Amino acid sequence: MYDKPLPVIDPDTEPFWAALREHRFTLKRCLDCDRTHFYPRAICPHCHGDRLEWTGSPGTGTIYTYTVARRPAGPAFKADTPYVIALVDLDEGPRMMARVAAPPDRVRIGQRVEMVFDDVTESVTLPGFRLAVA
Repeated sequence: MYDKPLPVIDPDTEPFWAALREHRFTLKRCLDCDRTHFYPRAICPHCHGDRLEWTGSPGTGTIYTYTVARRPAGPAFKADTPYVIALVDLDEGPRMMARVAAPPDRVRIGQRVEMVFDDVTESVTLPGFRLAVA
């Protein structure tokens, strides 16, 4: 049984979560300003347009900054510590926060990362990152 918090999946984000279940990463792209954004939402955060489409992404980027969680964010996370949480600048432009599956002493600002998929339940797959192979 998975005892950590799970995302709330609503009609605006369901295609995002469905793609993750298939181990595909998608972003929303605005047809008015041609910019992508993360997290998925009904209105473009750049121009406030509502003509959006889902677009595939390789899920690659660069670590902008990170922190090491050495104290669990609750009892369910105790066995995971220490773990790395990073802000990743995706190659398409948006910035995303996620865990990085790497020993904390190997993670550095500016490192390239690639997406990994964690099937935590039958219906939920969470995105994360690992250090990219050079």
